[in-house]
Amino acid sequence: MRFSRMLIPTTKEVPNDATLPSHIYLVRGGFIQNVGGSGLYNFLPAGKRVLDKVRAIAKEELDAAGCQEVDLAFVTPAALWEESGRYEKYGKELLRFKDRKANDFVLGPTHEEMMVNLVRHTVKSYKQLPLNLYQIKTKFRDEIRPRFGLMRGREFLMKDGYSFHKDAEDMRREFDLMEQTYSRIFERLGLDFRIVEADSGAIGGSGSKEFMVLADSGEDTIVVCDSCSYGANIEAARRAPKPAPVYGEDEAPEMTRTDFHTPGVTTIDALAEFFHIDPHHLIKAVAKKALYDEGIEKIVLFFIRGNDELEETKACNAVDANELIDVSEEELRAAGLTPGYMGFNALPEGVIFRMDQELRSEENLIMGGNRDAYHTIGVQMPDVSEHYADLVAVQPGDVCPHCGGTLSHTKGIEVGHIFQLGTRYSEPLGATFLDENGKAQPYEMGTYGIGISRLLAAIIEQHHDDRGCIWTPASAPFAVEIIISNVKKEAEREAGEALYKQLQEAGIEVLLDDRPERFGSKMSDFELIGIPLAVVIGKKLADGQAEIIVRDGLERTDVAMDALRDEVIGRL
Repeated sequence: MRFSRMLIPTTKEVPNDATLPSHIYLVRGGFIQNVGGSGLYNFLPAGKRVLDKVRAIAKEELDAAGCQEVDLAFVTPAALWEESGRYEKYGKELLRFKDRKANDFVLGPTHEEMMVNLVRHTVKSYKQLPLNLYQIKTKFRDEIRPRFGLMRGREFLMKDGYSFHKDAEDMRREFDLMEQTYSRIFERLGLDFRIVEADSGAIGGSGSKEFMVLADSGEDTIVVCDSCSYGANIEAARRAPKPAPVYGEDEAPEMTRTDFHTPGVTTIDALAEFFHIDPHHLIKAVAKKALYDEGIEKIVLFFIRGNDELEETKACNAVDANELIDVSEEELRAAGLTPGYMGFNALPEGVIFRMDQELRSEENLIMGGNRDAYHTIGVQMPDVSEHYADLVAVQPGDVCPHCGGTLSHTKGIEVGHIFQLGTRYSEPLGATFLDENGKAQPYEMGTYGIGISRLLAAIIEQHHDDRGCIWTPASAPFAVEIIISNVKKEAEREAGEALYKQLQEAGIEVLLDDRPERFGSKMSDFELIGIPLAVVIGKKLADGQAEIIVRDGLERTDVAMDALRDEVIGRL
């Protein structure tokens, strides 16, 4: 392709709303164009080339794993979402609308319901299983605050796949196969990634894993172990039980249960100072308002150790809510609660509570007494399973639940997510098959997603410098760029044209910068656009040489013209 004929509107100006390198460089490099500042983007020719390459790699690996590609309708009947129970639960990111006949539809942010509907009308016997169907298709989520360019847009290209099985064992086999397949996709793209345990969120299911591209700019906090391969999103991270402080002989606290007058002591720090005790022995009450379907709201209290913090996604799952929001002191008092002095004994009717699982069977604790200016000391935790859940956010320095190593936090960009769904969708949608005994059974399912367009941003977040993009070989819009230093010089132009033809005949994707621009401007564009290799045909031609530049590191090498073709092909 000739640069002079290609639409690559590079610019020096940084977009006003751009903070991440990927957002800045993809816009400045002429890969994408914002539409109205609303989280919508056009892909320009260079961006479309990268998008197609990422898509092709995903398709090659998926097809090789036995998956079959389909293409489902983007507009989805709302009735299917009502059947699955997600119409309200999914939240405001689900764009709902009516057609001219007043029928309800949604723009699909994901297609579990649509794929189950397809299969329940076409697959009737266990003999037709297992089945793995996927699509690579535009999705829409009405993000409240779209930002970071392709990282969190409202419209995006996604690979979503769904597998159907006769039993859970076979579903788990496919889940493992998809983990391997996704790993190959990201390895081919040249990404440094980590597979981590994750929360299943609005998709649901019994277990899931995320594929995280490691990058300081990532939105997700990942918990990793320094001694083994354990990794998890902070929303699903686990730890070994937090040990009690080490005490000397006769120093461990012992208490007789009683109510203790504690006027003005309403925080954990103040309580620890008042009793001269480590916060490990205090029970912190965190109040939230839980939102449910049909506008139902409930006040919820979460009880954790005084030296822990609540992980809100875990907490939300523990009470099966759609969302948790803050609750005011006025609302707490109206519900019969006393802010600063809340415990789990004698709670008002209608108040839900959950306790962190690490508190189970603990004793000699202190918590709010549920009346003003009083705490209860000598608390022994009840042994009622339904009240306990994993509620805490894992902190740096906590202990790995697998090997005893030390856990730390890092940042990552989620580019893939795989789920073990079980019968989460097949049962409510009545999707069944006949087993070996002729009995109707719901499909065991898995679902598997990759953010295809988000991968462009992830690649650049991990591969860039202060000059621009550095595309990996598998993702680059072109393999090599030939830069003719001065197209007005016939010798340089002819040498560049000849190499251009030779590389094209060798099947190499090459961009020829034949523009009548200053050499410095051409070099700036090369560095900004980030093609892996450049060949400069310029002043050194008089000595029978050209210059090869590797974009990653900008290493320069002089090569004889008669060896140039073979040198470029060899490097690629």
